[in-house]
Order: sequence, then C-alpha cells, then structure tokens
Amino acid sequence: MNDLARKIDGPELRLAAAAGPELTLRKLRAFWAVAQSQSLTGAAKLLGIAQPSLSQQIIGLEQSLGFALFTRRSNRMILTEAGILLLRKAEPVLRGMQELEDTLATYASGARHPLRLAGVESLLRTILPEALKHLDLDGTTECDLLEGAPADVLEMLYSRRADIGLLAANSVSEASTGFLQIPIMNDPTVLAVPEAVDLGAVRRLEDLPEEQQAILNASIQIAFGTQHSRRIESWFAEMLPRNRMTARVRSFETALSMVRAGLGVCIVPALSVAQAPGLRLYHAGMEPRRIVALIQPAQHRAGRHAAVIEALQAAGRAVRLPPIAPLPPLLARP
Repeated sequence: MNDLARKIDGPELRLAAAAGPELTLRKLRAFWAVAQSQSLTGAAKLLGIAQPSLSQQIIGLEQSLGFALFTRRSNRMILTEAGILLLRKAEPVLRGMQELEDTLATYASGARHPLRLAGVESLLRTILPEALKHLDLDGTTECDLLEGAPADVLEMLYSRRADIGLLAANSVSEASTGFLQIPIMNDPTVLAVPEAVDLGAVRRLEDLPEEQQAILNASIQIAFGTQHSRRIESWFAEMLPRNRMTARVRSFETALSMVRAGLGVCIVPALSVAQAPGLRLYHAGMEPRRIVALIQPAQHRAGRHAAVIEALQAAGRAVRLPPIAPLPPLLARP
C-alpha cells in the first residue's frame, strides 16, 4: 500500500486516467456508502453486503486510483482531499444511474414507481394527511409511506428506498446528511402535565398540594439517545432540580399515557399530542423542533417531488396545534 501514501500534485486529480476500467459503478456505490456512513460497518449494513467484501472493494478502488480516499481513525473513515473530490464527481453519476435504473424498471413494469415518503410517526400522522389533501397529482400516483426513527429515515434515503424524508432537523447531523433540508414548520416543545395540575399561577413548587408536587418531581423521558434527549435531561435538572426520572419509554404516545395516569410529567413536541384530553400543555421555554423535508438536491425542483414539497409546506402552515399555555411562573428564570 505504499503507493496510497504518495502525495497528490495540485488540486486536480486525473481520475479517469488513473482508474481506467477499474472504476466501476459497484466500487463507486461502495465508496459513496462509506463516505456517507463514515464507517465500514454502517456502509456494509446500508448496502446489505459483508464488511470484509466492502473493505476489499474500497482497498481495490484506492489501489486502482493510486491514492488514499479515506483516513482510517479508530472506527471512522474520514474522506481525504482526493476522496472529497471523488465524492463530488461521483454523486451526479450515481444519481443519474439510479434514475436510469428506476426509469427502465418502470418502463418494464408498465407503471411508475410509488412516491416513497419516509418519516417519524408523529409527523406522518399529523402533517401527511393534510399534505395529501393539498397534493394535486395526476390521479395515478401511488404513495408509499414508510415509518421509522430518524436514523431509519436517513438509511432509507441513502439506499434509495425513499424519495423524501420528513423529520426534525436537530435529530440528525446537518453536516453529514448530503441532502437538502427544506423547512416545513416549527413544532413547539411543551411540558405535558396531568389535567388536574394547574401551574398557571403557581410560583413555588411548595404552593402545590403534596401529591401534585410528587407528580412534578417525577419525569417520563423518551429514550431516543440523541442530543435532544440530553437537552431534556438538562432542562429537568435546571427547572425541577428535585425531579427524578421514573420511566424511560420509546414513544411519545406511551409517555403521554403515563402522564394522563398521573405518574409524572414529560417534555414532548406539540405535534406528538394528537389531542390533549386529560393533559395540560405549557411552553417549556426550549427552542421548537424544526421540521424539514430531506431530498436529493437534483430532485427538489423536479415534477412531482416539487409538488410534494409544496404540499408539505402548505400542510405545515395549516396544521392546528393543541392549546398551549405560556411558560408557568414556577419555571420562569431571570
């Protein structure tokens, strides 16, 4: 591998001359997957192949080009200058080939492929129905809705199993997605408490009955393992320092049902509260979730993809949030 270490003279790399017939679409797809995942493990999962096979493809590509495309750091694969250039040139090629394959497959089947929309459950449930009402398609287009966690949505976009993703911008790394993030709406972050707990005029925790103090001092938190989850932990530590987490759950719906039962309080996005019977919602004083649509740069102005984006934005403007009271005096900070 000594030739991988040789320096590159100048900013322009003569890729075609160096690679010759060894620069195949298969190797380009492998390279692209590693560049997006920044790891062989994630890329192998994305492509559905064994990691040793993927590693050999990357090594073979680097050997045929004559220079390193990645710097290996522990479990991460970081693009070199040459890798960044190759990625910039390879992405239009791979997009064009994918569009060609989709077109030929559609022609062979005699029908257009469904419009594939991936998103987190709370957004598909609240924004999508309204968007579909605004969407003026040709009457023959089928929509395929794919639900998953933010990481699942990204994986579906990377693997071309979804055309458009719908999620919160702060649930993914904005620098590493490789997709356009088109704003759809802002979703306020709220404190959900049982309906019996009225915080509107409460300035001190001690002013509440003991049983209500106990409810405020118990939190149900959602285990998403994201930076947002850590912000919520910090919020409880600052605003309700005597609060302790009594349950960690995996969905907003479960957390809200526990709040309705008087088992504690939780911080959730307003869109996750379909209706608010049995609950009171208060602004939490946190930044709202920025809901975005993720799409390939080459697709967002084309045909039905552009129409879907416009419909999602119209739906974002039309969505009716549940009633939300101002930040309680108890939680106000100077």
